[in-house]
Amino acid sequence: MRTLNIAQSQSTPQISYDRQEHVLRITGESYPENSFEFYAPVTAWVKEHLAVENRLRLDINVSYMNSSSTKCMLDLLDLLEDAHQKGGAIDIVWRYDRDNPRSLDLAEEFKEEVTFPFSIVSEEF
Repeated sequence: MRTLNIAQSQSTPQISYDRQEHVLRITGESYPENSFEFYAPVTAWVKEHLAVENRLRLDINVSYMNSSSTKCMLDLLDLLEDAHQKGGAIDIVWRYDRDNPRSLDLAEEFKEEVTFPFSIVSEEF
């Protein structure tokens, strides 16, 4: 299984996988010029990972997402939901800035889309 490590930029989050903890972390802001192109390797990696190992925690700490990044995140959630429905150990920890009510709203909207465990955690930035 290949690893996943995408460096953070001004408009894209850092994305990395911790093999020992089975945690995919997405941290930063997400407003790339082409979200679908940016997230394509992430989606491919998640599909590959879930085909080999039906276990993954997504740990998200994204302070801002544009609308196309939001669509890409929904696509990732669909993959995770499918794995969960097939008995996979899937969960999300979504960290949000308590001073940014929109980040909490976004987390709550995403939580409504899935049936697997989804924790929303307040962070102070």
